[in-house]
Amino acid sequence: MKVLIINGSPRINGNTSVAIDELVKVFAAEGVETEVCQVGGKDIRGCIACNKCAELGHCVFNDIVCELAEKFEQADGLVVASPVYYASANGTLISLLDRLFYSTGFDKSMKVGASVTVARRGGCSATFDELNKYFLISGMPVAASQYWNSVHGREKGEAEQDAEGLQTMRTLARNMTFLMKSIALGREQFGIPEKEPWQGTHFIH
Repeated sequence: MKVLIINGSPRINGNTSVAIDELVKVFAAEGVETEVCQVGGKDIRGCIACNKCAELGHCVFNDIVCELAEKFEQADGLVVASPVYYASANGTLISLLDRLFYSTGFDKSMKVGASVTVARRGGCSATFDELNKYFLISGMPVAASQYWNSVHGREKGEAEQDAEGLQTMRTLARNMTFLMKSIALGREQFGIPEKEPWQGTHFIH
């Protein structure tokens, strides 16, 4: 099994990395392969709603989004981790996720998703909700932990002192592993839920 982890922080080895490292240790112990991609410091533009991805099969802007799309398609699970800025995720990360989820046509249902948020004090739950919406609109089961998936710390490395936050990360990794393995077994025995043809409506008709 493989989990793709996207680090939305621009800080190398910052507190978001502390949280991710705790996940990676447990995944490794559980026999799950991980790949961590740090994107917060990259120059990533937002979606322009050109819909060229429907023709090309990938985003019109050929950058790290296209690279991550291939990794995402092959992964059994996706973790998205972000520092909190103004009770929201890093803007660079949101630009990436908008394009990554919109431009990829492969079936994401039954891939397991999890979001992780890191803050000095507040805004974690709002950012947690914001990130989970990408999974939920794509039919991806969201892995739970013992608390909302947040770790606290301001200065570099302070997150290492958040014992409860790190325990929440370890629990998340174990639960995510169990869910991915359970889905794999269920897929073999029962297949995946039937999908109806999409019926798109809006408030005009």
